[in-house]
Amino acid sequence: MTDMSNGDLRGDEITVVHLMRHGEVHNPEGVLYGRRPGYHLSDLGRKMADRVAEHLAERDITHVVASPLERAQETAAPIAGAHGLPIATDERLIEAANVFEGKTFGVGDGALKKPGNWKYLTNPFRPSWGEPYIEQVVRMMAALGAARDAARGHEAVAVSHQLPIWIVRSFAERRRLWHDPRKRQCTLASLTSFTFHGDKIVSVGYSEPARDLVPSHLLAGAKPVKGRTKAFGA
Repeated sequence: MTDMSNGDLRGDEITVVHLMRHGEVHNPEGVLYGRRPGYHLSDLGRKMADRVAEHLAERDITHVVASPLERAQETAAPIAGAHGLPIATDERLIEAANVFEGKTFGVGDGALKKPGNWKYLTNPFRPSWGEPYIEQVVRMMAALGAARDAARGHEAVAVSHQLPIWIVRSFAERRRLWHDPRKRQCTLASLTSFTFHGDKIVSVGYSEPARDLVPSHLLAGAKPVKGRTKAFGA
């Protein structure tokens, strides 16, 4: 956990927003699905969502919100059900836009094998292949603030996607936004938890309640397995 507090928090309002990455998606073709509709949780992904719902069952959750994409809504469903809450939808929690959506993506195969796509790889700092990192920060911070306001003094769960979660965490922890995607600490069905003192983020925590259900090659920091891609769109 990263502690960002600079003083005594006693007597002031504390709110926690858990940014949750959705569970595993059924994607036998191995495409980068991004914002494309029609990608649902796999059977294993539903088990991951149920596991996190069990983990959060005794927490003071008063607001559940999700990206509009099916995999996020389906991940949020058991959590909302356990607390008797509706699922709100926030477009700002959506996956990052990517020019490679709908294509297979890997080094030496798929989209990267075609020279016509190399022009999209010229600037990893922006990045040139998709939604600028700073734009992701702006929308995700706004979504975090909305979830915080909806759950003042309690806890909220906001289901989103790997890259936007990692980018807003990096911003909150004052790290550079450009990074090696293989080193993101944001495993399937993980919780990146932002604690607010009033309107200010004072700490960021990370947990993996469904870690034992996640295939080893998809865990945060895992080395790629030959012939298997680490994640598609997430």
